[in-house]
Amino acid sequence: MALNCKVWIKTLASLLVFTGLAGACRPPVGHIPPRPDYTSPDCWFTQLQDPDSTGGDILYFISTCINDWKTPQGDTCFYADVYNPVQRARMDRENVRISAYMAPGNNFYSPYYRFLAGTTWTTLDEELIARRERLSMEDIKAAFDAFQASRDRSRPFVLAGFSQGGLAVMELLKYMSDDDYDHLAAAYILGYKVTPSDTAVTRHIRPAQGADDTGVTICYNSVKDVKYIKPFVAAPNVMCINPVNWHTDATPATLHDTITVTLSPEHHVLVVTGYSASEYKPILKGLLNTGDIHSGEPWLYQDCLKENINLRIRRWREKHQNR
Repeated sequence: MALNCKVWIKTLASLLVFTGLAGACRPPVGHIPPRPDYTSPDCWFTQLQDPDSTGGDILYFISTCINDWKTPQGDTCFYADVYNPVQRARMDRENVRISAYMAPGNNFYSPYYRFLAGTTWTTLDEELIARRERLSMEDIKAAFDAFQASRDRSRPFVLAGFSQGGLAVMELLKYMSDDDYDHLAAAYILGYKVTPSDTAVTRHIRPAQGADDTGVTICYNSVKDVKYIKPFVAAPNVMCINPVNWHTDATPATLHDTITVTLSPEHHVLVVTGYSASEYKPILKGLLNTGDIHSGEPWLYQDCLKENINLRIRRWREKHQNR
């Protein structure tokens, strides 16, 4: 008599587990670090610098700053551990530098989250990256919910993130409610892409058209020449704005007297000349900082970003003050 289909499938699954073949079809899960508790201040880097309540609330997500690592038991971990003091110290290096120019006049919050370690990105396996990234996005959404629950929701807020943190910002634009979006002064995706499929799923991703529009997304990637575009962070990309002159066309802008920044409307990237970027060594097995200027995205334009964040917060307040 033929086996019932369900019985056959269950029997086959048991055999695969017994023989060890089931795990051979996919990469191991590895060690999973403990979940952050975003009700605890220990899971946040915070700088409160808006004593007169005229600024905004900034939610920032850091980039990838560690590779895969092993526990004392020898298990591989593909994620950051927010309770590991050595890893926390590396996260704080970026938070300290970013908050130095984003926090003044505002309240700055950056959650420690289980970001995907760098080694997985070097595989360029989009399916593997997307699968492992789900855990990181769980933390991102939980942090955003805690951020909204604890702040004065009548205030404007800004989302910002660099590299993997830029991906987090883009995913939050899809996740947030319309009410949350109405209080968004701007979202800054630094060194990551916005694809056609991203814009197709939400009205919350609107490309910035100038220096002071609100509720918009600011996105850019920098290269020395378009031949150095790295698809896994910069293509396909549907939007780009020049953070020096806030143009979306090819009008060149001069930065620090000697650097020229020109947007390529065809490729949606910034082409930077007169700047060697020699302080940024190749990373991720040479996938980044080789002709592109990935590691410099939050720092090269920091004076422009500082001014612009505060401008968009002011514009949001001006638009909403009579509501």
